[in-house]
Amino acid sequence: MQRHRVFVAFLSLCFCSSLKFMLVCSNEEHLDKGWYRGTATWYGEPEGSGSTGGACGYGPMVNEKPFKYRVTAAGPNLYKKGKGCGACYKVKCKDKDQCAKRAVTVIITDECPGCPPIHFDLSGAAFGRMAVKGKNGHLRNKGRLPIIFKRVSCQYPGKEISFQVNEGSSPHFLSVLVKFVRGDGEIASMHLQQGGSKEWMPMTNLWGANWAITKGPLKGPYSLKIITDAGKSFTSKNVIPNNFSPKTTYTVGKRAPK
Repeated sequence: MQRHRVFVAFLSLCFCSSLKFMLVCSNEEHLDKGWYRGTATWYGEPEGSGSTGGACGYGPMVNEKPFKYRVTAAGPNLYKKGKGCGACYKVKCKDKDQCAKRAVTVIITDECPGCPPIHFDLSGAAFGRMAVKGKNGHLRNKGRLPIIFKRVSCQYPGKEISFQVNEGSSPHFLSVLVKFVRGDGEIASMHLQQGGSKEWMPMTNLWGANWAITKGPLKGPYSLKIITDAGKSFTSKNVIPNNFSPKTTYTVGKRAPK
């Protein structure tokens, strides 16, 4: 993938504490609060979902709703070595001749190796949706676009936070893939509480949206607590049973018997 060169004449650097990365800010053009500049490309089929899996580990669910057509790979300052997985953004094209005024909402599901730090590699469908009517193909032909973007809350109607127990898990090594974290979307830390204990033990981010704990043997049922990037906490009490099955997804209220 081609590297993007960012011209710095008449630009000043500012630090955005809410997003926790460096952004390039212009003194010449005012942006509404929460909007920042970046670049975008697209990958996959022209009208496709982009990724067939992705570095976040979501697998085939990227081709299903609510992810379908809304996925994006991200540059390093957005991907954050996997901790940016699941974050939602509005992305808007700045080409006035070919771009619509509307923004598209995308979810980070993949990494964009070699991309600029602040970059979105959108699905073909999401990239084309930024175009005015009838110019989807013309916009995709441009390849790389200047865009503006903002962080938004993730909404998953009808979905609850879910935990897929990964293959190879046991009471000595419990690994889970976290799905549908509403709100912030981004996981800063995770903790596990085993059955009969009041202690919350920290989990390790393995890669993407996969977290694990190696301290054992552990006893279920297992409760999981998520701390999001904005400091919000979600606790799923006794969500994974003692006799869990690898490759099974558990949600609160829809778990197997203990």
